[in-house]
Amino acid sequence: MSQKLNGKKIMVTGATSGIGLYLAIHLAIEGADLYLAARSTKRLEHICKTLKESYGVTAEGYTADLSRDEDWKQVLDQIHTDHGVMDAVINNAGMAVFENVEEAEWEGIEQMLQVNLTSLVRSTHYWLPHFVNKKSGHIVNISSQAAKMATPKSAVYSATKHAVLGFSNALRMEVEKDGVFVTVVNLGPVKTNFFRQADPTGNYEKAVSSLMLDPNRVARIITKNLFTNRREINLPLWMEAGSKVYQLAPSVIEKLFEKQFAKK
Repeated sequence: MSQKLNGKKIMVTGATSGIGLYLAIHLAIEGADLYLAARSTKRLEHICKTLKESYGVTAEGYTADLSRDEDWKQVLDQIHTDHGVMDAVINNAGMAVFENVEEAEWEGIEQMLQVNLTSLVRSTHYWLPHFVNKKSGHIVNISSQAAKMATPKSAVYSATKHAVLGFSNALRMEVEKDGVFVTVVNLGPVKTNFFRQADPTGNYEKAVSSLMLDPNRVARIITKNLFTNRREINLPLWMEAGSKVYQLAPSVIEKLFEKQFAKK
């Protein structure tokens, strides 16, 4: 265990499964005190109990529906009241519904906007003045390779992730002078429960199963880069290379990979 994270107060959203769960485990191994937000009270209670018993850290769960801004603001207030200022915030929660825009239900569109973008900006806006005041802190925003290369049936999802990337890049320039780090994590498909909601048919998950990232490895890399000035974490590397080529010749890439892009 390194001393870099020992005793640091870290808030993680979407902490009961996938990357969020593995982040909680890796952070606890490193001695961080954890404040976890997710929708499932029972899962939060079980995870926090296990982390406390296994690693001797503080681990507190907060039930939160990030699609409801006012509710999320109240949870942030409660975390602050209970535990003071965080040292780092990992905005990990995210969701998708893969549909053509014309066929999508507005409820699903609004939920993606709220969970993927509004809640992230809300928590950043909440903690940032405290970070600036104490001249330290780290904001980690989980985005997607979809922020750099959009595909059919993910227009709204891609839009939210484009926004997260742009928000993070601008924010970094604003707070660099104040000793606050901002890292954005752009990921390809990850082997989590994400796709159960995004594509209930299972077709997309099946099509990209061999290419999926291991959430445990992703969490380990994020943990390793906490409290460093890492600008971006881009995984997998081949997809990041593809996104760079796409920026140079988008029309060509869209034509060449039309069938692959339509696998959702």
